[in-house]
Amino acid sequence: MRAIRVHAFGGPEVLRLEEVAEPQPGPGQVRVRLHAAGVSPAEVEVRAGTFVRLPPLPYTPGSAGAGLVEALGEGAGGLRPGDRVWLTGAATYAEACVVPAGRVHPLPDRLSFENGAAIGGSYATAYQAIHLVAGARPGDWVLVHGASGAVGTAALQLLAAHGALAVGTAATAAGRAHVAAQGAVAALPHDAWDDLLAATGGHGYDAILEMRAEDNALRDGALLAPRGTMVLVGAHAEARFNPLELMVRGAAIRGMATFLLTADEQARVERAIATGLADGRLTPVVGQSFPLAEAGAAHQAVWTGAKAGKVVLTTI
Repeated sequence: MRAIRVHAFGGPEVLRLEEVAEPQPGPGQVRVRLHAAGVSPAEVEVRAGTFVRLPPLPYTPGSAGAGLVEALGEGAGGLRPGDRVWLTGAATYAEACVVPAGRVHPLPDRLSFENGAAIGGSYATAYQAIHLVAGARPGDWVLVHGASGAVGTAALQLLAAHGALAVGTAATAAGRAHVAAQGAVAALPHDAWDDLLAATGGHGYDAILEMRAEDNALRDGALLAPRGTMVLVGAHAEARFNPLELMVRGAAIRGMATFLLTADEQARVERAIATGLADGRLTPVVGQSFPLAEAGAAHQAVWTGAKAGKVVLTTI
């Protein structure tokens, strides 16, 4: 089968399409014939060698995808060959992967495989930030600072389903239109600081989900409500903040990463996402799609964030 392999960290050119052996499912595992794979900013940083955790070389990138169940290992119940599924926790830049059965979930008929590939990492990150780190409650004001990307889109949908009051930012008019369409009560430019505070009627934000801490953390503190929480979802460089703004509000800054989730937390997150997909409250948005052979172009697209929604690779 074909798969993307990385033999050295570096630019997009290190993403090489190669022939590799078909993976075989072991006990409790499922082999999925992939139709699409999600692409995330973290995968770009891993490929470049700049992420905080790096895999041994060579490796196949990816962590989220969608396709058809093809084979079951011993003890992998609850699934049948031919089932449409979305999954997390596997190397998905490939035509097939093996994954623990518990990380494989039914893909609703209303969603395409490309939609399915946009679920895993993005919604898990957003759910962790909102519920496990910020502890957002219905009625809370939540700023999604950088809301037009895949995680921001997922966060806005999850917040709307939770009954929170979400405000989202985006750099372009098209991005802000996308933000508004996902349930935000206001969509504003990233640096509209006065307008961002005014959107809450002066209350401030009970939580801020910060996608680019190096750009915004210094000013975010003044937007927080008393005892508010700034959640560091993304950062690509060192960030500055004003401790006095946090001190006078009794506010907090908390970091997060999906690899910190316990097995029980991971299961909780994926059950909640599956419920939202099944009842229609969550709908993944695909911004750009590339064939597997153009994984380098997909990495460039996700890093520039030129279009709203998720970047995916197609394998069929």
